[in-house]
Amino acid sequence: MMVHNQNQQLAIAYTNSDTKAVKAAQAGDIEAMSWLYDKYRRRIYNLCLRMLRDQADAEDLTQDVFVQLFRKIDTFRGESAFSTWLHRLAVNMVLMDLRSRNTKRYSFIPIETTNEEDDSLYEQLGREDSSLRSSLDRVVIRNAMENLPPGYRMVFLLHDVHGFEHQEIAEILSCSVGNCKSQLHKARLKMRRIIEGRTIPEESRMAAA
Repeated sequence: MMVHNQNQQLAIAYTNSDTKAVKAAQAGDIEAMSWLYDKYRRRIYNLCLRMLRDQADAEDLTQDVFVQLFRKIDTFRGESAFSTWLHRLAVNMVLMDLRSRNTKRYSFIPIETTNEEDDSLYEQLGREDSSLRSSLDRVVIRNAMENLPPGYRMVFLLHDVHGFEHQEIAEILSCSVGNCKSQLHKARLKMRRIIEGRTIPEESRMAAA
């Protein structure tokens, strides 16, 4: 309970710092803009790198994200956490970039949506998969993750790597919480199949053809 309270206090402190910096940046404070860039640049770069799998492309897109951030920062109204808002901006730009790449390497599987959704159907699907994490080293997990289709990889990255809750991811990706949990469940199943050798990654099949 003490650890949970400490985490809550840290989260509140980070949120308060973001709020102050954003308000200052909206007023044209260059130092505040630099503070936001320094704080979030690495996270945004890592997201871009894991999705695009190219360092130069990831660096370019990271810079584009922050250019757009400072152009649009006046539109941030505090209706969600700043980190959620920033990641939504980054994700949208990553997905636009992926859709512009007309190659099978970057084929995109979107977040699935249905007209009638019942989040209770996915009640068990988004839970932490300890067996997947504990039995494998980081290199194996990273290699398996890189063979996920981008749609699955995005949800896996946001939840299991960046630590966003399902509600936040649903907001970032403009989908329901139920769909977010379902997509994460499918991503983990596909990762396990890749790791266990039950399926051959798409790129390997193409290379062997």
